[in-house]
Amino acid sequence: MSFAVARYDTRDADAWDAFVRGSRNGTFLFERGFMDYHAARFRDHSLLLRDLSGRLVAMLPANEQDDGTLHSHAGLTYGGFIFGPHTGVADAFGMLDAVRGYLRIHGFARLHYKTIPWIYHRQPAEDDRYALFRSDAMLVRRDVLSVVSRDDRLPYRQRRRRGINSARRAGVGVSESTDFAGFWPMLHEVLHGRHGVSPVHSLAEIELLHARFPHRIRLFTGRLCDETLAGVVVFETERVAHAQYIAVGDAGRRLGALDAIFDHLLVDVFPDKPWFDFGVSNEDQGRALNAGLVQQKEGFGARAVAHDHYTVECSSAP
Repeated sequence: MSFAVARYDTRDADAWDAFVRGSRNGTFLFERGFMDYHAARFRDHSLLLRDLSGRLVAMLPANEQDDGTLHSHAGLTYGGFIFGPHTGVADAFGMLDAVRGYLRIHGFARLHYKTIPWIYHRQPAEDDRYALFRSDAMLVRRDVLSVVSRDDRLPYRQRRRRGINSARRAGVGVSESTDFAGFWPMLHEVLHGRHGVSPVHSLAEIELLHARFPHRIRLFTGRLCDETLAGVVVFETERVAHAQYIAVGDAGRRLGALDAIFDHLLVDVFPDKPWFDFGVSNEDQGRALNAGLVQQKEGFGARAVAHDHYTVECSSAP
């Protein structure tokens, strides 16, 4: 089947959001209220695909880069085709070919394609992976998500249980908070001190996004005597609670405050969520694994789900 490809325009915003909400694999990160918060940082070049009858059947959140690459989408945790409910795996071949043709016409050399991990899908939607394989796409990066399954949870390891018990004995209280301003300096200090990086979102950006998605972006803190010891920012989608940001100070580490927060999230807040995603423990484009970090997550029963990135050359016909 042939598909028509068009660049997203702000006039498409309502149709875009409606499609995301009814798709097989879209999450709130793809809604324009989330994507457009960093519009000044990324040159949006998202694509809409329609069938021969003009019906919108798929979308590709994307941004263009100076090196001739269309990236899906560099400002989001995951990306790739958002599929409607009526398309199948054979359609994905035509969609990828149509996008490659569009990119050639518009002077792009390649597509950097970031997949959506399957745990986020409402319905199975790995049609794109088979189309990528058939198109000789090159796997250029593989990260490892550490995730906990609701349906067959593994027991906590002893070190994590000790941390939880230590926090309880010390009287550490865990609760949901809206005090992003109080948590962000700790987060910045931890990320900069240990990894030499800053949070992807500034305080102003995360407060803006929380205001737009108050039930999707949630902060949980561990506190003792009015002092914030640790915190976790969760991005909640239909099937996954994802720990987007994690930080603990020295006192919180000694008292097991972070262990207490994760136990609260897994047992009390998200017991019915199919998946809890601790996020990646990779560096160097997926080629390095932070062993201590992944062991901490595995201590809560988390196990690996791969998140793949591909490069699709567009300079020649498929």
